[in-house]
Amino acid sequence: MTSTLITGIAELVTNDPAWSGSGVSGDVARLGIVADAAVVIEAGRVTWVGAADAVPQADSRIDVAGRAVVPGFVDSHTHLVFAGDRSGEFAARMAGTAYDGGGIATTVAATRGASDDELRGLLAARIAELRRQGTATVEIKSGYGLSIDDELRLLRLAREVTPHVTFLGAHVVPAEYAADRAAYVELVTGPMLAAVVAQRAAAYIDVFCEPRSAHAFTEDEARTILRAGQNAGLAVRVHGNQLGPGPGVRLACEMGAASVDHCTYLDEADVAALADSGTVATLLPGVEFSTRHPYPDARRLLDAGVSVALATDCNPGTCFTSSMPFVIALAVRELRMTPAEALYAATAGSAQTLGLPGRIAVGERADLTVLDAPSHLHLAYRPGVPLASTLTS
Repeated sequence: MTSTLITGIAELVTNDPAWSGSGVSGDVARLGIVADAAVVIEAGRVTWVGAADAVPQADSRIDVAGRAVVPGFVDSHTHLVFAGDRSGEFAARMAGTAYDGGGIATTVAATRGASDDELRGLLAARIAELRRQGTATVEIKSGYGLSIDDELRLLRLAREVTPHVTFLGAHVVPAEYAADRAAYVELVTGPMLAAVVAQRAAAYIDVFCEPRSAHAFTEDEARTILRAGQNAGLAVRVHGNQLGPGPGVRLACEMGAASVDHCTYLDEADVAALADSGTVATLLPGVEFSTRHPYPDARRLLDAGVSVALATDCNPGTCFTSSMPFVIALAVRELRMTPAEALYAATAGSAQTLGLPGRIAVGERADLTVLDAPSHLHLAYRPGVPLASTLTS
């Protein structure tokens, strides 16, 4: 096997605090920054990390010429397998129309009508787009099929590009079940879930728990769905507290969810539940940018000791961006996070929700992102500039 030396790194962010020198503390210490650094990789794994003046021999060399290198971004919440366009809905929201989840039905119709090859082509283009912006690892949810065959199809296509796949048959109640919601819950928890498990199509089950939307699921419906998935061996994720205060966050903590996503509207009991649980609060500020809802308060969560992640929620309705650098910039500007906290949340924080380390260390996958800048600070300092791209993944 051949080895490759990555050198010329002005600033290497490892997310390993063992690399933090004396006098470094707080949020920056967690980044484990190594100045004038180098990394050796072999067979897709990191085999050496350290100072550039102590590098071992390697078979080949890549010189990044004074740029920064960070762990590849981990986008732990996306809905990338879909067809259709909802730009008109976005324009309407910018003019004052409120979002309530109803537009998902438009995407369901377009996605059901698309062929496998059409969906595969659209998905490949989106994956290439996020790689160009530094994302090395991506989670993909179903949820735009809402029938047994269509949900299985979306999960199968997602698995072609990532092992991190989530079954979201409980995205909304489809139109054909509007008059009999209980029947749809029975479908999701019965034959649909059974088919997903039989085909090992997903590692997680998710639900849009949002009583304020007539299209999403109540607390009781969500608990029934999550418990069925959990009993079938799937880990739990939850969409919660997006449109207003509600039960989603506390339900996620009760169920031991890996992550509860959105967390836009939280009360003191929600924050306490998160702090007392192992559930990560995944914040999706691109959604608030695209819906005009208030931004979640990451500072409140971090100060309470809650583990926080950042992700895009890339989808055609409420946030059609694949850019983790944009999300980081929003988190610093609007969520009251420091640049170091935002980068950590977009890498190690999101990785935690998928059971991954999210760091650059010997023995770990060599998921490296290079910035066309000397420091990670430029991710928020230069918003909208295409600084990041995957170096390896």
